[in-house]
Amino acid sequence: MSKLVIVESPAKAKTIKKYLGEDYNVIASMGHIRDLPKGQMGVDIENNFKPRYINIPGKTKLIKELKTLASESDMVYLATDPDREGEAISWHLAHILKLDTTQQNRVTFGEITKKGITEGMNNKRTIDTDLINAQQARRILDRIVGYKLSPFLWEKIKGGLSAGRVQSVAVKLIVDRHREVERFIPQEYWNIDATLGVGAKKFKARYHSTSGEKITVENQQQAEKIKADCLDKPFEIKKITKGERKRIPAPPFITSSLQQEASRRLGFTSLRTMRAAQTLYEGVEIAGYGQLGLITYMRTDSLRVSDEAVFAAKDFIKGKFGDEYVPNYKRTYKQKNNAQDAHEAIRPTNINITPEIAYGSISGDVAKLYKLIWERFIASQMADCLQETISVDISCGSHIYKASGYTVVFDGFTALYEEQTDEKKEKETALPPLQEDTKLKLKDIEAEQKFTQPPSEYTEATLIKALEENGIGRPSTYAPIIYTITDKGYVEREAKKLVPTALGITINDLLEDQFKDIVNVKFSAEMENSLDEIEEGKKEWTEVLNEFYSRFSKDLETAQENMEGKKIKVPDEVTDEICEVCGKHMVIKTGKFGKFLACSGFPECKNTKRIVKTAKGACPKCSKPMLVLTSKRGRTFYACSDSENCKFMTWEEPTDKVCPTCGKTLFKKSAKAAKPHCINEDCSEYTPTATRKSKKVKEENEG
Repeated sequence: MSKLVIVESPAKAKTIKKYLGEDYNVIASMGHIRDLPKGQMGVDIENNFKPRYINIPGKTKLIKELKTLASESDMVYLATDPDREGEAISWHLAHILKLDTTQQNRVTFGEITKKGITEGMNNKRTIDTDLINAQQARRILDRIVGYKLSPFLWEKIKGGLSAGRVQSVAVKLIVDRHREVERFIPQEYWNIDATLGVGAKKFKARYHSTSGEKITVENQQQAEKIKADCLDKPFEIKKITKGERKRIPAPPFITSSLQQEASRRLGFTSLRTMRAAQTLYEGVEIAGYGQLGLITYMRTDSLRVSDEAVFAAKDFIKGKFGDEYVPNYKRTYKQKNNAQDAHEAIRPTNINITPEIAYGSISGDVAKLYKLIWERFIASQMADCLQETISVDISCGSHIYKASGYTVVFDGFTALYEEQTDEKKEKETALPPLQEDTKLKLKDIEAEQKFTQPPSEYTEATLIKALEENGIGRPSTYAPIIYTITDKGYVEREAKKLVPTALGITINDLLEDQFKDIVNVKFSAEMENSLDEIEEGKKEWTEVLNEFYSRFSKDLETAQENMEGKKIKVPDEVTDEICEVCGKHMVIKTGKFGKFLACSGFPECKNTKRIVKTAKGACPKCSKPMLVLTSKRGRTFYACSDSENCKFMTWEEPTDKVCPTCGKTLFKKSAKAAKPHCINEDCSEYTPTATRKSKKVKEENEG
């Protein structure tokens, strides 16, 4: 029998073909082949939201080929991704190829390996109507908001704008946080640290309280008074509290945590992370193993792990680290209440393909992400880290100082991997051996002025965390949301921070004033829950659309009445740059090709020029200033300002530090823990691993 298997991508097709053999023909649909039409609503709202699907322009030849292959095959299997979008692609394929949707012709693969393919082919099923309805409801919801709300924004602000059901909430979160930062009033406080000696050892203790009352030192006068009061009084250990604490490893990755950690640790955008993860899932050629998928399906919010994978991990840990690093129980992690348990957590498909082995066959983003996924999963199955803690209360007259520290009794999972966080932790240091009632010698006492810090602007990692915690969007939507709001110019990146633009703030304020539901976090989360209930067969998809549209259409009608004849101007961002033609301040404008400087005296003065952002440090070749630029794919790179004579460019960021040997600027990679290094090839401190790859930067920038 001849059998046809249809998947989305050629890479996936190649891997699956290897395992299915000669009886199967495997072909890629290249994503969706049918969709709502572009340029028009494509949804009959009056006829119970009936969608009008059309074959995607440009796919006529592929559709003809698919029809021919299907007609020549005894059986057609639809093997698109195991999620809502994949189910929809299969459903549309079934419609175009006139397949029987009551037949068991749908197969899904949790991993693209021999085991995963075999399991998928042995568990054929019919197309899931509830999944289709959930996908249709989401698609139509987004189409209604986009096609009804965007024209309103064109009329009231300017043309070319768009509003999205989920993207608008994301922008609101960013705007709200930005305003919180702007409103923040720093409060002064002082730290008083005493350096104390015991024998030949010394350590630091921090002022805590006076006469049993915890005191916040608010000004220099108060700090100096406490400091002076302690100069002529003995320091004595009053209380030592010892304890043990257990640190458990972070769970294996789900989509959101993978995007967060890749952002923190590797400096990846969420879109960059998902591209690399897609490659790892669909399959790569590994020397000695052939073509296979290296990780399980990467769009998941489940922490479930198969018993087989757990046992394999434990065997590996035992051989690599020893028996004591293997817990004597199966480790489980608590899931979110609304987690979909259809797929496992993201893990390597073959534990024995270590990052070191894989590095012989893969490189770049794919290799970095695989190492992250592999280490996180192995660590999640390792024993706890055990620490012995010590807290010391030290008296000085009526004042109490405190010191704390810890020693690692057993490193456990930290021998391999530790999760990075966005929160700054108080540093703990090792303390010398101490005993109660011991007199200590004061070596030094310092008072340092500090100020309370505002909440941080969102980064990609913290925004994804906020979206997830608030139930906004789903694992598959985080990357497209962030890409859209930055691509549209509603939000921009300042270093790693996501900051709203004047345009983003203007749109947000209008929506918040006229369309409260669209930017309401709770309402958006309720809509996500409704979509989940459609998927579970608990709600009718057209009812959910009716409930939404009845409220939305009234809001739109009211907004049009309220805003009749009104137009909102996006405020210009005035800069310190002076127009060399007329002497007025230049303002930042956004045009077809991005931001530029324009004279505030327009239209009388039409002077414009490009925005040049200078980086820290200097070019290591000619010592001229470095510029911050963006490649065609949106990646930040750095280039010498003298582009005509010096062709130096790099992905690595110049710092304000210089090499102690040659005096040239030190550079560092984007990873959070990366250390600055010298890239001057004539210097003895030159780091050979820091090859500049200027040619690759140039190639990507030129597209």
